[in-house]
Amino acid sequence: MAAVNHITAHKGTLADTGLAFLDALKVKFARYRVYRATINELSALTNRELADLGLNRSMIKRLALQAAYENA
Repeated sequence: MAAVNHITAHKGTLADTGLAFLDALKVKFARYRVYRATINELSALTNRELADLGLNRSMIKRLALQAAYENA
């Protein structure tokens, strides 16, 4: 008796693909909100307050990127 081992990948429906796209879009938008919130909060601090935290104004963008995208 011959056995056939044929496995096909489930391609999903168009609805599944659309939902996956929407979920990915939600995640990207949430990360962007974290990025913008971090920039806004750190930019609102004075140079003295940033220095107390051991930060420089030129570091704000990099810190916001790290907060939003590297902790994913």
